[in-house]
Amino acid sequence: MRWLLALATLLLAGCTGVPQGIQPVRGFEVNRYLGTWYEIARLDHAFERGLSDISAIYTRRDDGGIDVLNRGWDIEKRAWREARGRAYFLDSPNVASLKVSFFGPFYGGYHVFALDPNYQWALVSGPSRDYLWILARTPGLPEALLLELVDKARRAGFATDALIYPTHVRSGGLGAT
Repeated sequence: MRWLLALATLLLAGCTGVPQGIQPVRGFEVNRYLGTWYEIARLDHAFERGLSDISAIYTRRDDGGIDVLNRGWDIEKRAWREARGRAYFLDSPNVASLKVSFFGPFYGGYHVFALDPNYQWALVSGPSRDYLWILARTPGLPEALLLELVDKARRAGFATDALIYPTHVRSGGLGAT
């Protein structure tokens, strides 16, 4: 419950705007982005604290939006925690800039600003540089690639020295491979 309240607070205080200097990916193909993504690294947020094996599953909605299922293993409670939400493009579906809601009519920004040409990894910003996720199609990334993505995020102005690297024991990986 604390997780959902923290997420609600984030969304109430958040906005959908793109951080200054961040350019969402253009030529975005939503159908290629759908499916499961594993959280490789993130900046700290209350709604994900104490979780491992974090993933997000994106599926198409009938209304043109995207259903979001965020899932993580609560290490202390030894149970899965889930949050279901919905996302909609802020502008054109070929620009990777969306608004996401997990709580009523309140939305936060979700902006893919770097994306593998084969849709195997992504750098995602929230509405400010306080929010950053490195996502991948697998529970781990080769160390050289992970270091390259961290450097790309650092050059984009994110506090990469504060990144958290959740484990993926239940999903078969441990971050970098």
